[in-house]
Amino acid sequence: MAEVLALIDYGAGNLHSVESALLAAGAPRVDVTADPDVVRAADRIVLPGVGSYRACAEGLNAIPHLVESMTERVHVGGAPFLGICVGMQLLATQGLEHGVTRGLDWIAGEVRPIERTDPAIKVPHMGWNDVALTPRAPAGDLIEEGDAYFLHSYHFVPDDGKTIAAMTDHGGGLVAAVARDNIVGVQFHPEKSQKFGLALLTRFLDWKP
Repeated sequence: MAEVLALIDYGAGNLHSVESALLAAGAPRVDVTADPDVVRAADRIVLPGVGSYRACAEGLNAIPHLVESMTERVHVGGAPFLGICVGMQLLATQGLEHGVTRGLDWIAGEVRPIERTDPAIKVPHMGWNDVALTPRAPAGDLIEEGDAYFLHSYHFVPDDGKTIAAMTDHGGGLVAAVARDNIVGVQFHPEKSQKFGLALLTRFLDWKP
């Protein structure tokens, strides 16, 4: 039986583009869903996210039992999980956009505004930029170095540097990817990153953490 990938629909993701990219990467089946029962039965889970941290967190928590089903499937069932952009940021303990908002707290840390230390640096961080692996990067078999498409004004600062899988440079270092066990999050958009992003999604579909 073909693997089922649950693409979480909570009103805050670029769902069509992500779904199309996953299918192009070789996913045999993508269920775009907010149904907790579907999520509990999924082989892999992808959480996208576009917009503000607060709006995304509120949208996710507004769907009854969705967070619980994700937590059960990922933490107990061991399903590989990929968070994209704000979906990656929601892995944090909390975010500071429009006040303090609690996140999933799957990877301890905080989502903070990008500080403009140089007037030449533009915020939001938008466009193509490098993805550089950290030494002994977690999920190093999944994330590779290259150029990816970013679009964000806030960035994830993990409590434990060992969870940082990759960095990018935008007037200083910004976290490009985090990982722990069967959980990985990328700040960039694989669905907009052409061959680099498609290759990442293909590896995720085969990932056995």
